[in-house]
Amino acid sequence: MRKFNVTGTCVPDLHYMVDITAKLEAIKKMIDDREYFTINRGRQYGKTTTLLALEHFLRDEYIVISLSFEGLGEKPFSSEERFCREFLKLIKEALELSGYSDEEQSKWEEEAVDDFTSLSRHIRKVCKASTMGYVLMIDEVDKSSNNVIFLNFLSKLRAKYLARASGKDFTFHSVILAGVYDVKNIKLRLIQEGLLVPASGETTFNNSPWNIATDFEVDMSFSAFEIASMLSEYEVDKKTGMGIEAVAKEIHVYTSGYPVLVSRICQIVDQKLGDWTPDGVRRAVKFILEENSPLFDSLIKNLAGNIQLSEMTYDILMRGARWSFTIGNPTIGLGFRYGYFYRLDGRVKISNKIFELFMTDYFISQDQLARLKATVPQYIESDIIEDGKFDMQVCLEKFAKYYQQYYSKKDVEFLEREARYLVLFFLNPLLNGRGFAHIESAFTDDRRMDVVVNYLNQQFILELKIWHGEKRQQDGLDQLLGYMEKMGLNEGYMLTFDFRQQKEEKQEWIQVERKNIFRMQV
Repeated sequence: MRKFNVTGTCVPDLHYMVDITAKLEAIKKMIDDREYFTINRGRQYGKTTTLLALEHFLRDEYIVISLSFEGLGEKPFSSEERFCREFLKLIKEALELSGYSDEEQSKWEEEAVDDFTSLSRHIRKVCKASTMGYVLMIDEVDKSSNNVIFLNFLSKLRAKYLARASGKDFTFHSVILAGVYDVKNIKLRLIQEGLLVPASGETTFNNSPWNIATDFEVDMSFSAFEIASMLSEYEVDKKTGMGIEAVAKEIHVYTSGYPVLVSRICQIVDQKLGDWTPDGVRRAVKFILEENSPLFDSLIKNLAGNIQLSEMTYDILMRGARWSFTIGNPTIGLGFRYGYFYRLDGRVKISNKIFELFMTDYFISQDQLARLKATVPQYIESDIIEDGKFDMQVCLEKFAKYYQQYYSKKDVEFLEREARYLVLFFLNPLLNGRGFAHIESAFTDDRRMDVVVNYLNQQFILELKIWHGEKRQQDGLDQLLGYMEKMGLNEGYMLTFDFRQQKEEKQEWIQVERKNIFRMQV
């Protein structure tokens, strides 16, 4: 009986899987073109599963050598001789485990190989004699990417690649390196860590031994259509009667197709909730946010360990800052490789709503200054939540009093910058354990911030605006109406921060196009 899997490699016979045939075909085209490339994606992004599927996908046309540096340790990297012997041993074992013949395995046995020069000759001999091209795949390559021996190995592969292009060598048809970090930057990293001394007179350290690699532009995230392919397989077995398209769309809304998050939502609904509806998906998201997981442990570690990454993420998420997406910016590049950032209309965005929710909770919990300055009164919870129902109008009224008490005398620059944070900080303890609020980043611009609030089976749209005139207010109402229509909601909420000296404080219900909107100005 197949199941949803979130630990280790996914296997078609054992696990429900997304149909990634289109992705494999795109990768195969790169291999057919004899390209060398790296697959750099965040933790649990399906790299290993993709390589396994690719191995089977290529078998009819290529001899695939699939290796991993996971758990290899440091000893094989202590000298050229050790590395070369271990490399050949790994190849032989990989061919054996993949079911290749003893004859094919024996081609890679060579006791005389004891340095990179002799290894290069041996690779040339084997590849020249083969009637099929060899595809070398190395997973978890960054486990040893801080090692000078590995740097020299990449240099040798690069030299052979360039020589092959001029007809002066034989080597692997294609080489694929997979990991979180980009090995293109290995030389600079080693120099910065004092593990490599630059050559005399060398001033440019970015001349990577892997600068031959073609950019890998295959989208490894899952679309709603691809998620539906997995749910369809599940539905054939379980016959739940779910609306596959609606459930797949809701899963994509919260995960943006991040593979392990997609599978975890499905696993929770299957094993714990049994509710294959959009509401069931949202309940599963709440469950994910409350559990310990290696993905979130890694996220916290990376934010805590890199102040620039943490500050940029905070700036984007909590203040609505607009950063141009420049992969050459090391902080943006790092966030992209971790899977935390993505590009939308040339801007940096947080890659999925689950990360947004978790990061919001993380930043609020870490903000000691905010907790010292003002604490959301716990007694107001009974006014806002009654009989399991969340009253958003009362919540905004209570927020207005809280805002006036603690923040109205702050300078305008601070308030404009922190308005979104203040609302999320206020909502967080009210929703804790029973709901969550997330930024609708796809609709966010300089003066507009949509917040979607979920409490049990209730959902609210709250638009935050800063006063910039009546026309802006009307534009905000029109935008809110459009989003309410998209979400299928008949009630919406609009909170405007007015920083004028002669500001007007008001609250009212209005009806526009048969939809009710509560708007408040503070």
